[in-house]
Amino acid sequence: MTFRRTLLVILTLVAVNVLSAFVFFRVDLTQEKRYTLSDATQNLLETLPGDVHVDVYLTGDLPPAFKRLETAVRETLDEFQVNTNSTLTFRFIDPVAITDTAARNKLIDRLQQLGLPPTNLVANEGGKRTEKLVFPGAIVSYTGKETPVLLLKGNKAATKEEQLNQSYEGVEFELASAIRTLTQTKENRKRVGLLYGHTQVPPSRFADLLATIQQTYELYFIDMTKPGPIAGLDAMLVPKPDRPFSDDEIFKLDQYVVNGGRALFFVDGQRIDSVSNEGNYAQPLNLNLDDLFFRWGVRINRDVVKDLYSAAIPLNVGNLGDKPNIQLLPWRFYPILNNFGTSNSPIVRNLDAVLGRFISTLDTVRSAGIKKTPLLLTSPYTQVLKTPALISYTEARQQPDPQTYNGGIQLIGCLLEGRFTSLYANRILPGDPRANGFKAQGEPGRVLVCSDGDLVINDVDYKRNAPLPLGYDRYTGATYANKAFALNALDYLVDPNGVIAARNRTVSLRPLDKIRLNANRTGWQLLNLLGPLALVGLVGVVWQVVRKRRYGR
Repeated sequence: MTFRRTLLVILTLVAVNVLSAFVFFRVDLTQEKRYTLSDATQNLLETLPGDVHVDVYLTGDLPPAFKRLETAVRETLDEFQVNTNSTLTFRFIDPVAITDTAARNKLIDRLQQLGLPPTNLVANEGGKRTEKLVFPGAIVSYTGKETPVLLLKGNKAATKEEQLNQSYEGVEFELASAIRTLTQTKENRKRVGLLYGHTQVPPSRFADLLATIQQTYELYFIDMTKPGPIAGLDAMLVPKPDRPFSDDEIFKLDQYVVNGGRALFFVDGQRIDSVSNEGNYAQPLNLNLDDLFFRWGVRINRDVVKDLYSAAIPLNVGNLGDKPNIQLLPWRFYPILNNFGTSNSPIVRNLDAVLGRFISTLDTVRSAGIKKTPLLLTSPYTQVLKTPALISYTEARQQPDPQTYNGGIQLIGCLLEGRFTSLYANRILPGDPRANGFKAQGEPGRVLVCSDGDLVINDVDYKRNAPLPLGYDRYTGATYANKAFALNALDYLVDPNGVIAARNRTVSLRPLDKIRLNANRTGWQLLNLLGPLALVGLVGVVWQVVRKRRYGR
C-alpha cells in the first residue's frame, strides 16, 4: 500500500513537470492585481520590433521603503520579460558600489547629465540612522538610442511613505512610456497639430514642450488661414492665444471637435499689460471663444486669481547700504496648483504640484451629453479680482490678511468628454457654402480647457540663449509638474485606453503600528526564532503518536 502511494506521488510530480514544459500560466492573487499589466502595455510588449535593454540604478543596501520600490521595478520588469518572450533584458547596477573611482564618477556624471540626479537618503530604521546616495532611475536602450526614466516621482507634498507608494504605482507607466517612445516607428506614431498664428509668444517659450511631444508624436503646424477643415489629426494643441479668432476659424474648431476631435486649450481670461511704475494692469481678453466654450460646457471668466499658496519672485525691498536688497517674496498671482479634485483621473493621479501664472477662473455650465471632470483647482484661500485690475509691485511686500482670502476653491482646468453639439446647429442654411459636410452632432470627442495660457510656457536662460525645462522655477530651483500634466493630458485625449491607463494602478499602503512594534519587538523576535522550532517539534510529536496508534498493536 505504501509503495503504491509513493509511486503515485512520483508519477504525479513527473507529469506536472512534463506538463509545465508545454503549458505556462501565471495567476495574480493580489487584491490590487499589482502583477497584472494593462492591456495596452501587454500589446506594446508583444509587438516590440527588436531587443530592448533596461539598466536600473536603484539597488544595493537600501532602507525597506526604497527596497520595496526596487522590488516593484524588478517584478514589473519580470512581467515585461514574460510578455516579450525574452526580447527585453535588464540588469541592476549600484553606482556607489563600483570600486573603480574614475569609473564610478564617470557613471554618476553621465546619470546626472541624462536627468537622473542622486537622492541623498537619510533614514532611521529601528533606531539606526543610515545615510546613502541612491539613484532612483533607469535607462532604457533600443537600437543605439536611450532614454532616462525617473522612478522616484509622486506628489512632494505627501509624506515620504506616500510618495514612495505613488512611485511604486507609477513604475509600469514610466517604463512602458519610455519603451513606447524608443520603439515607435513613424508609421504608427499619432499626429498632433499645433495651432499657430494666434499668439505673440516666441517659439523659444514653447521649445521644451514641443521637443518632448516630438519624441512620441508626429508634430504638425495648423494654418487656420488655409481653406478646408481641420482633418487628419489625432489631437490639437492651442497654446496661449492672444489674438481673436475669426468666425471662419471658430467654425473649423467647432466642426473638428464635433467630428470626434481631441483638443487642448490653454487660454487666458485676461491680458497683463505694463502701464506704470506702480505695476501692471490685468485687462479683459476677448478671443471670440466664449460662445464655443459655452456650448461645450465651460466659461472662462475675465478675472485674475490671487492664492495664498503661491510661488516666490525676487523683489527689491529697499537698500542694503548702497546696494538694492533683493529678496524672494511670495507672489500671490503665481499660484501653486496642488488640488486635483476627487476625479482620480490618470491625467492627474499622483501628479506633483503645477505652477500657474496670472490664472483666471473657469466655470462649468450645463451641456447635454458632456461629462465634465475637474482636473486643476486652486487652494481654498483665494481672492478673485475682476478685470481691469491693478497688479501692484508692492503686493508681495504686504502681509496678507487670510480673512480676505475667502474666495474658496476655484476651477482652473476641466476635461470635457462626450458627443459635442455644434455651435452652428440650426444656423447653417442650405445655401451656405459651409453646409457641405456640416454636422450638428457627430462622434464622441474629448476637450481639455485650462484657464492659464502660461502653464505650457517655459522660461529661457538668456545667458546661454537656451530654453529651460517646462515647469522649472529659476528663482527657487524647483521643478513643477507642468510638462507632466500637459503630456498626460495629451496621452489621455489621444488614447484613454493606451499606456496612460497604467496610471490607474492602485496599491494600498498597509503600514505597521510602529509604537506597538517597538514595544513588542522582543516578543516578535522570539516568536520568529522559536516559533519554527516549536512547530517542527509539534509536527514530530504528532507524527510519532500517529505511528504508535497505527503500528503499536
